[in-house]
Amino acid sequence: MTALPPGTAPGTPAEGVADAEGAGVPEEAEATVEADGSDGAADTPEGAGGAEDAEGGGGDWAGAEGSAEDGGGRGDADETAPSAEGAGSPAPAAEGDEGGAGDDGAAAAGDGSAALSEAQAELAAQRELRARIEARKAEKEGPVAAGTKLSGQAADLLAAVRAVESGEKPGASFFVSAPAPRRPAPVPDAPAPVRTQAPQPARVAAGPEALAAVRAVLSGGGAPDSLAPQVTDALGEQAADVLRTDPWQLLAVPGVRPEQADGFARALLGAECGPDDPRRAAALVAWTLERASVQGHTALPIAAVKAALAERSVPDVDEAVRHAITEGVALVFEDGVAALDTEPTGAEEDAPEEEEEAAPVEVLLGLDRFALAEESLADGLARLANAPVKDDGSDWAQAAAAAPSPSAAELIRAVAGNGLVTHSGGEAARAESAAVVSAAHALGLRAAAAAHTRDGRRRLAAAVGAERAFTVAALLSGAEGPGRDEDGALALDVLVVQDAPQLDVEGAAMLVESLPDGCRLVLGGDPEVLGSAGAGRVFADVLAARAVPHVASRTPDPGPLGELVSGIGAGELGQVEAPGKEVVIVPVRDAGEAVHRCVQLVADSVPRAIGVPTEQTQVITVGHGGSAGTRALNAALKQRLNPGPGRFAGFDPGDRVAYAEAPGRTSVGVVGSAGPDGLHLDCGGEPLVVPKERVESALRHGWALTAHQAAGMRWPAVVAVLPGDAAQGLSRSWVYTAFGRAERHLSVVHGVDQALPRAVAEVPAPARTTRLTPLLTALLRTPEVE
Repeated sequence: MTALPPGTAPGTPAEGVADAEGAGVPEEAEATVEADGSDGAADTPEGAGGAEDAEGGGGDWAGAEGSAEDGGGRGDADETAPSAEGAGSPAPAAEGDEGGAGDDGAAAAGDGSAALSEAQAELAAQRELRARIEARKAEKEGPVAAGTKLSGQAADLLAAVRAVESGEKPGASFFVSAPAPRRPAPVPDAPAPVRTQAPQPARVAAGPEALAAVRAVLSGGGAPDSLAPQVTDALGEQAADVLRTDPWQLLAVPGVRPEQADGFARALLGAECGPDDPRRAAALVAWTLERASVQGHTALPIAAVKAALAERSVPDVDEAVRHAITEGVALVFEDGVAALDTEPTGAEEDAPEEEEEAAPVEVLLGLDRFALAEESLADGLARLANAPVKDDGSDWAQAAAAAPSPSAAELIRAVAGNGLVTHSGGEAARAESAAVVSAAHALGLRAAAAAHTRDGRRRLAAAVGAERAFTVAALLSGAEGPGRDEDGALALDVLVVQDAPQLDVEGAAMLVESLPDGCRLVLGGDPEVLGSAGAGRVFADVLAARAVPHVASRTPDPGPLGELVSGIGAGELGQVEAPGKEVVIVPVRDAGEAVHRCVQLVADSVPRAIGVPTEQTQVITVGHGGSAGTRALNAALKQRLNPGPGRFAGFDPGDRVAYAEAPGRTSVGVVGSAGPDGLHLDCGGEPLVVPKERVESALRHGWALTAHQAAGMRWPAVVAVLPGDAAQGLSRSWVYTAFGRAERHLSVVHGVDQALPRAVAEVPAPARTTRLTPLLTALLRTPEVE
């Protein structure tokens, strides 16, 4: 490949596709914005600078209300968060930061309505699964002995939390216990009966009396009483009493910022309110860790947490962290006691010099929900890897010989003898993992494949059959799939998960816990794409552990697009030959011209010159805000492609829309009609109903998406819009994901000059702090290593 010339990008010159005139779209990108009302605080970064104390005012509540109206998604998603790289350094507020907020952050919690959505059933299944995990771990007999560090088992974490909450142990204590016994593998000749798991009822909404009490407290503190439903959802039926006792618990509501909680506390407590209040410190620790989870972290270095507290004018950050740990707000990992001691003990003073020179141990703080999920996931993956498979693998030899490619044969042989296998590769590699499902089914095994999105399931179904292709969410909720056996495990012998990089740690823990012993699990995906919208980096952590068989595909993605994307994955943005105009570059000077060119490409140039119709062309850009973000592009595209008054909450029949079914999972469809039950969509031939109470919070126009929303989906043609103000949001994984969504044609509306090749060559995806890799390494360590 040759280097990219200055100011261009790889592919055919723009003159071959886009004309300079005739777009019929105003140059100003900030024209009308669709009335979806779903952005909340996501487009206004708060930033990390400026320390607010408890004496400050209540702040502007618009952001909190907007985030609450978004359905309770993780608010302030575009803010900078404490970085794992150092104490308090901000993480890049790129498009990926939208992770669970904005449209992808709409909460899936039920509101007491009779009809359960798939997202509600998924959350209900998650609650039931967590309850089963805790019940199983609680059956362990004998006291939990204190030690010097956590053992890596979920039961130990639960015991630690209980001990802290009861006051029996200080929060900095560590616990060690024996591993939980493994369940015996099921007998191969007697499979458990299959039965469909009915969705569990969603949590009942708070009663009118509880809501009225919360509204009264909110009004007394100067907060908008419209937050009452979100407050009761976060704090429970006793939310009013909780807020009176500890006003800073308002930070548990997504979208509420510390300066707002400080103003609320000052109004309720008066002279008793101060920046050194222990309640404030504990709430800020929890808020900092929750905010970090939006960036993908499951834990943070203790130095980063202290730096974040210092920015919020907490006088004694060491004591604040100590108090938060003692109160059970956060868990501490590794050598936490030494890090919290501000003065050396006598033993430390007398320690030999060689011990003082030992390498320091990183100390992490994390929320118990993510700690439990990582521990449970590591335990479940080790259980699958260590359990004997249900046959000796000899029957798989013929299937491997008939595999469609050498890499597929290698993968089938690996699955034949192992309970857990990882598989990496590009789009072409998806056929290899699909071949595993077909081979297993031909051998009489119960096999299934799961993808992240509905579009991914559609492509899977074409390879393995519709009766064996599902989405991960539908598989877990019981809405699709083979059902569960008498023990509550999925009735499967082989499960292939494509798009594994999109698994967050909580979803992955639920999935693995649902698999029976003896089930073979294949985690497959492209390690170069953007990571999950939720906390964790499951696929990357499992690969980094190097503890299970791994098959790297040797099947390249075909054509100029495959060559271009493969080079980006290797850190090189090279020129490719595109005789069929597979890759076209459209240079632009500013954001207004970027919007103009984008609309022209979608509405005219691509259908005319490439032969891909408008409805099969997807626009991808860096973020929602800005003069060429998704809101501005969707407004211009609607004006050109489907103008209308917005009859149904801002939408018209024929509008392309993006529906955030759950945090981090988006479905793209076309509006058909509206009914008493909600808005009816057509998602690639599959009907979908958006409940009317979720239309404003979870639905937005979808001609233009962000790369995070587009992950797991593909279109015949893609228009990637890169205006000049998008340069700071670019990274190698973003470019790789956006460009890789195109099947036949990619147009790049290019206004970032050398920022594009620089991002590909020098800007990796933001790092995430997680604990899964060392946990897996400890559980799956071979005798030779030990």
